[in-house]
This record gives sequence, structure tokens and C-alpha cells, in this order.
Amino acid sequence: MHSNRSALAFGASLLVSLLLVPGAAQAACPDDATIDAFLAARASAAPTPPPVAAGGSMADALCAQGKILARLEKDLGPLVGYKAGLTSPKSQEAFGVTEPVFGTLLEGMIVRGDATARPAEAVRALFEADLVVEIADAAVNEATTPEEVLAHIAGVRPFLELPALVVGKDDKLDGPAITSINVGAWKGAMGELIEIPQGAEGVAMLADFTAKLTNDATGETLSEAPGKAVLGHPLNAVTWIAGVLKAQGKALKPGDLVSVGSIGPLHPMKPGLSVTLTYEGLPGTPKIGARFE
Repeated sequence: MHSNRSALAFGASLLVSLLLVPGAAQAACPDDATIDAFLAARASAAPTPPPVAAGGSMADALCAQGKILARLEKDLGPLVGYKAGLTSPKSQEAFGVTEPVFGTLLEGMIVRGDATARPAEAVRALFEADLVVEIADAAVNEATTPEEVLAHIAGVRPFLELPALVVGKDDKLDGPAITSINVGAWKGAMGELIEIPQGAEGVAMLADFTAKLTNDATGETLSEAPGKAVLGHPLNAVTWIAGVLKAQGKALKPGDLVSVGSIGPLHPMKPGLSVTLTYEGLPGTPKIGARFE
């Protein structure tokens, strides 16, 4: 119960911030020229400031994210889900925030199966252990505990996220700034659906499994962390996303994907590196991998 209260507190904090600032249509949303310049730099892998600088409002950041997505949809296809970023203590510490951030996933960002990526095609390309939850029905929007969420999902999928920060190393990233760049969503390797037992057994399984990243060449463990590193329980990320969407007049739908966020630290992507993410404690000990060229 404590972990769920913590997740709801994070969600409440963001929702209050959304309500206390003017709506996106009235806020100082970045103009089209700013968004176009940002996307041109992103496409050419050139460092560029975020559309909303650190210290800006969350309403401005969400407005910027919406404009960016409207343009990216032309090449990457429609919305397929959402991502809760910075959901582990280590990732929050790295960016100086105390709550998660909200991003959106487009169809072309998802690679089915193992992925190949070229770090030179992005600015500050990274990789991290993650997990995708697939929504089964809209009743998940009313869930308040991990057990209630579990009853309304189809299962989970392995997800090795490959984000890119886009901005230069001297550009500060806080909650609004990283939200304005869509939480660095770039690519992600996603595996097959894993059905999770209902009730207390499944809740415990998702809290206690270990996400382990290893270097394929050396066998070295790069990082390992339990599912509960995400907001006390990875399904709390679904509750948090549902709360943010509700504040925007939206809701999770059947088939939507929810990336729960960092299960452990972010790692820099380096050419020549090949990694495997193993989920120890989930049915079948599933794996997903990525190679960086």
C-alpha cells in the first residue's frame, strides 16, 4: 500500500502543477519556428536546446510535445501508447527531479524483436532496462492499486528502451524541459506478450523480478534492478499515466502500450556494443537485445 500511495502522490503533484498554470492554449507554447528548428536538429543529430528551457511551465512543455508529435506522426505513424520517464530513484537523481515525466510513443519508435541502432544518428543516445504494459480494457483508468491494474491488462512485454536526449550537454534538463522533448523517445526493442498470473501472485512477481542488462561480448552485468525500482511497483506507472491523461481529458484504451520507465540506470550507447536485457523471475525468463553500430 505504501508504494501505491507514493505513486499516487507523484501523480497528484504533477496534476496540481498542470492545474496551477494556464492551459496549453493560453501558455507561452513554443512557436512553430522553434519546433521546426528543434526537429531539424533532431533529424540531423545536431545538439539543440529543448523547446521549453529548464524552469518553464509544464503546460508549455506538454504543448511543445504535442506539436512535435503532430509532425513526427507523418513519418513515424500514429500514437500507440505512452511512457512514464524517470520512474526510478537513480534516473530521477540524474535529472534532478522528484517525480516522473510524461511522454508519448508512436508506432515507428517501436522495434518488434531485437533492435539495431546507430548512436551517430542521435544526440546523447542511451539505453535502459524498461518494461511495457499492454492495456486490455478501459476499466484500467479507474484502478488505484497494482492488483486492480493487473486485472485490466493483457500482460507485459520486454522493452529495452533506446532514448536520445537530443540537447547539448550544457543544456539543463528538468521536468518541463525533458517533457518538451517527449522524454527523449527515439527507439525501443519490444518482445512478445507475457501473461502474468492474477491476484497476489502476479503482483508479487512484477515487484520482485530482476531486470538484468549484460554485455554480450564479455558477459559483464551492466546493471540489475527489481521491478519495484519503478515507483515501488511497475504497475503504479500505469496508474500515474492514467491520472495524467485524465487531467488532459483523455484515457488509456485497449491495446495501448505503457512504458513504465527506467528499471535501473541509464547507459550511454557506444558503437560496437551489444547488450541483452533478461527478466529473471518472469515466466519463461524472457530476453530482448540490441546491437549498436
